[in-house]
Amino acid sequence: MKTMDIAHSPDADDIFMYYAIKFGWISDKNYLFKNKALDIESLNEQSLLGTYDISAISFALYPFIKDEYALLKTASSFGNGYGPKLIRKKNTKLKKSFSLALSGKWTTNALLAKIYYPNAIITYMNFLDIENAIKNDEVDAGVLIHESILTFGDEFVVEKEIFDIWKELINKDIPLPLGGMAIRRSIPLLDAINCEEMLTNAIKVGVSNQKMLTDMLTQRNLLRVDGELLDKYLNMYANNQSICMEDDEINSLNELYSLGYKHKIYHEEIDINNYFIPKEYKELRYC
Repeated sequence: MKTMDIAHSPDADDIFMYYAIKFGWISDKNYLFKNKALDIESLNEQSLLGTYDISAISFALYPFIKDEYALLKTASSFGNGYGPKLIRKKNTKLKKSFSLALSGKWTTNALLAKIYYPNAIITYMNFLDIENAIKNDEVDAGVLIHESILTFGDEFVVEKEIFDIWKELINKDIPLPLGGMAIRRSIPLLDAINCEEMLTNAIKVGVSNQKMLTDMLTQRNLLRVDGELLDKYLNMYANNQSICMEDDEINSLNELYSLGYKHKIYHEEIDINNYFIPKEYKELRYC
């Protein structure tokens, strides 16, 4: 049995997409998955170091690790008309050079915010601390991600939706790429294909048995939100579209990498179609 280290965030969508494997609903006698939960920026930083075999990442990070990791087409999150939110306190107005809290240097929302607000004074912090930082006047505004986009306090207002920033920057109405899963290239190709298939099946099973799975996760205190908020969040980020990227999502990734290249964030423009696992190898090998 081969052991695979898989790292994901402790956020509801990542846990939901993985835990059908953890609970043994999806298994393969050839593989043992050992999971680790870390916040998304820690996952990004560890991916730069090549720490985990399989890891959740921000899509904006991927061009920096493309030579070491392939991108999976499954377990991805896109915002289709929604996404992270840039908030400020009510009855305030942002200056041109306002101070802005972001959840990490390598996150997709950070890439877009820095392009859109080139004069902002950036501070990085854990996304769970951003609301209090604004409340205590440590920063003028901040970008909320994950479940906090549904739970922030009444003392705040949304200055800008990151999805709207995305649309303005690319002048297209296509999904906002947020995060996905990457797998180490040193893993034998057949093993990588099998691992992707297991993750894909885990999401299929989870989506088909959402109430049962979320009840089990809630009973084990693995989630930060529950009830209607949890259902709403999962419908946004862990759904049928998470099972496998389609053309719209792939086009969105290429738009993101083209935008980053134009703004000199990436040193080359990549076509993401060249960086997925060639799953046809498995069929060709056994035909």
